[in-house]
Amino acid sequence: MWLGSAVTRIMRVLRVDQPGLVVGTVFYTWSLTPSLLPRNWAFQGLIGGITAAIGYGFGALLALIAQRWLLPNVSWWPPPIRLRRIIRIGVPLLCLALWLVTLHFAVGWQGELAALMGTEAPSYLGYLRAPVISAALAVAIIGTFRILRDLVGYLARALNRFFRIPKRVAGVVSLLLMLIAVYTVIDGIAIRGSYAAMNAIFSVENDQTRDGAVQPTLPEKSGSPESLARWDTLGFEGRNFVSGGIHADRLAEFNGRPAKEPIRVYAGLESADGVDAQMTLLVDELERTGAFDRSTLVIIPTTGTGWVNPTAAQTFELVANGDSALVAAQYSYLPSWVSFLADREKAADAGRRLVDAVHRRWLTKPEGHRPKLFVYGESLGTQAGEGAFNDLNDIRSTVDGVLWVGPPNSNRLWNALVQRRDPGTPEAEPTYANGLVVRFANDAAGIKRNPDEWMSPRVLYIQHRSDPVVWWSPDLLFSKPGWLSEPAGADRAPAVRWYPIVTFWQVSADLGNAAGVPDGHGHNYGTVILDGWIAVTQPAGWTDADTARVRQALEALRGHDGPEK
Repeated sequence: MWLGSAVTRIMRVLRVDQPGLVVGTVFYTWSLTPSLLPRNWAFQGLIGGITAAIGYGFGALLALIAQRWLLPNVSWWPPPIRLRRIIRIGVPLLCLALWLVTLHFAVGWQGELAALMGTEAPSYLGYLRAPVISAALAVAIIGTFRILRDLVGYLARALNRFFRIPKRVAGVVSLLLMLIAVYTVIDGIAIRGSYAAMNAIFSVENDQTRDGAVQPTLPEKSGSPESLARWDTLGFEGRNFVSGGIHADRLAEFNGRPAKEPIRVYAGLESADGVDAQMTLLVDELERTGAFDRSTLVIIPTTGTGWVNPTAAQTFELVANGDSALVAAQYSYLPSWVSFLADREKAADAGRRLVDAVHRRWLTKPEGHRPKLFVYGESLGTQAGEGAFNDLNDIRSTVDGVLWVGPPNSNRLWNALVQRRDPGTPEAEPTYANGLVVRFANDAAGIKRNPDEWMSPRVLYIQHRSDPVVWWSPDLLFSKPGWLSEPAGADRAPAVRWYPIVTFWQVSADLGNAAGVPDGHGHNYGTVILDGWIAVTQPAGWTDADTARVRQALEALRGHDGPEK
């Protein structure tokens, strides 16, 4: 009896709507099902709270519609008092039991994902913290909505009382005014203010230098004493990029033959006054270092802060044995995920300017003595890279090949190619025009799976089935994606299912841990970049033994980009 009384009191104090509780519980249990990557209890608590609150809102709305328009016409409504009491006590207890039971299965699902990706599996007791966070967050969201709803009612009554506006009209006007106010606060203060604050914060971080990154002394590097781009203007990521690299003596050791000193050219936001001046400085720096006399010139449109994947840069230099030049530029202070939300057009514009500037100067060189010109992009860098080209024909007439890794789902060219893929080929690893020009692969084996002709210049996208960056889209809210109807493959848990609204938030949470998983999963592409680079550049006389040798070198260099002493 005491249990029933306690449940009743809690329900009354919290003003819990039972239909809302039921639907919210269903949404919460859906949120416990596996997604692309393993989730710790904190991420699960966040996603569970958001989806439970959304489900509660749907349930409450359905109940309101039923009470006003459906149930008054039903003869058996309302049910007897005794049945109502049983429902009032039994429903919350059943919901709680369902939460705990599903949580048990969730720990098992997360364990399977952890085993698939080689990470640590969560414990049941540790995961019990997730529903606590979920409940607190759901209560906070629902409470905020109730406050806004009460404010709308108060404003409507004020409009009716002081301005004699009819009640129904006053209700509509007050709702519109509240929506405008909320939108203004979110867009004008929360979002724009946050972007401004983060820009200020990350601009300060941009002035710092990572431990171990020292100013290069070799003239082949930007930031050196001979460079046109001063060391202190390159930004945090730029200084890390030019101070790193594999020097000629180490390359010779790895490759067993004499090597050249690799060229790395970079311009930060503060290296020149404006974008045009920055691009001019870059191509002048390429001239100064002799980059146009090398066999390979790689243009690297970067992520927001100007980050270049050290493993990718090492790969290019190892394969070319130092007879290479890498060029990149910073276009923002913001990290990749913020740039994705706020600066996507800026990213595309930055990529276009970078490729155009280098290509124009490249065209001025004698045709028989130009280096091969390639483009590499990773994550948001693929979006910047795609911004330089209108279509595949534009790519083929401009550069000698493109490698794009982990492309965001919103990429214009990538999306168009996937949508127009050959009939019957999977969305997760599509075939376009029988792979004649552009190909897609999930791993090293996938790069070689198509034995048919692959024309040069080649375009290659590498994308993991478990990479949330590739598969996150607002369409996940209400549409089941094609890739979730396909076989899971080796990189995705077979238990992953699509649920409206819930899957969107699950994959959104996966973005926060996209690169925090071992090589070959999520947004961590490791040394598969080597296989992709060899496929795109087709180095003369290259063998599988060469690939194995370079991969071994990359493993030896893991976590160390060789800053100059």
